[in-house]
Amino acid sequence: MAPPLSNRRGALLYLLAWLLIGVALGGICAALAAARLVNALLLTVPTTVVYGIAAGFSAYYLCHANPIGTRPPALIVLMVAAAAVLAGFMWLAVLQGFNELCLSFAVDWAGVNLSAELTALLFALGVLLYGLLAALHYLAIELDRARNAERRELESRVTAQEAELRMLRMQIDPHFLFNSLNSISALTSQDPRAARDMTLQLASFCRHSLALAAQRKVTLEQEMTLIRHFLAIEKVRFGERLVTEEALERGALACLVPPMIIQPLVENAIKHGIGGLPEGGLVLVAAWRDRDSLRITVSNAVDPAAGSGTRLRSDNGIGLVNVRHRLACAYPNAASLTWKREEGTFAVDIVLPAQLGEA
Repeated sequence: MAPPLSNRRGALLYLLAWLLIGVALGGICAALAAARLVNALLLTVPTTVVYGIAAGFSAYYLCHANPIGTRPPALIVLMVAAAAVLAGFMWLAVLQGFNELCLSFAVDWAGVNLSAELTALLFALGVLLYGLLAALHYLAIELDRARNAERRELESRVTAQEAELRMLRMQIDPHFLFNSLNSISALTSQDPRAARDMTLQLASFCRHSLALAAQRKVTLEQEMTLIRHFLAIEKVRFGERLVTEEALERGALACLVPPMIIQPLVENAIKHGIGGLPEGGLVLVAAWRDRDSLRITVSNAVDPAAGSGTRLRSDNGIGLVNVRHRLACAYPNAASLTWKREEGTFAVDIVLPAQLGEA
């Protein structure tokens, strides 16, 4: 909490509050002292504003020098009570001194007869007002502490989330790289030219992947560039057996997605779908905007005789499980991944928020 009068708006509100308190005290003094209202207001308004400024700074520094938890509660209460009593005496001295000054003018509109009862009331109000200021300062300190703790917790959660995303992201790269190197090794003795082409395509893919690795999100258009490099690598191995199509809505290409979120799905589509079909088949990647959501579908032909769980049994659980975990980390409770199999086709659907820029 900033000290009183630290900014213009806060200072105006603070002074206005004490001005209203001074007016209220003027009404009380006028009633109890049987004096005219103008006399009471002339006494209470300026002295109350001055007291509010002095007491505000005093309570602020007292509370910040003795925050709750650093000293025994009884000691803090005793210190605040002693400061409040001292402030009450000082306010009373200022009131009486200013009142004597007003009476010395010997005019009807200045000065009030301060009786013993009124003096005791003003002293008690001064003590209570100081105690209220101290309580408000302690409340503000605790609220700031709670906000800071919440912010630190959020920062730690974000850090842990980013670490988990990096871990999941790192699982994809060696998995894909090992598969590609195995394919190149198999082609070396059978078709050296195809192995060379595949090596060049893999180099292009790695360069493009490294360029995007440092980014938390990439556009769908950049992600599709990676997918095209990957498909070019796979087409060297599968030849005419692999047929690919894209159905990408123009408005969806600018949306942000986690890097390499589609590649594992396409890899699974080829490995567990097209790879099991002697005649090959189609792999379709589609994306479109649906109001505030981005929908991405990867579908492929599968062997009708294969079990419904074939596509789910990717190496070491990498694939759909990895993508689902990454979506859960990047979009908590805001993204989903589902799959279905029907009439010789297996399709994976991703729904995530349509973001055009980092929040």
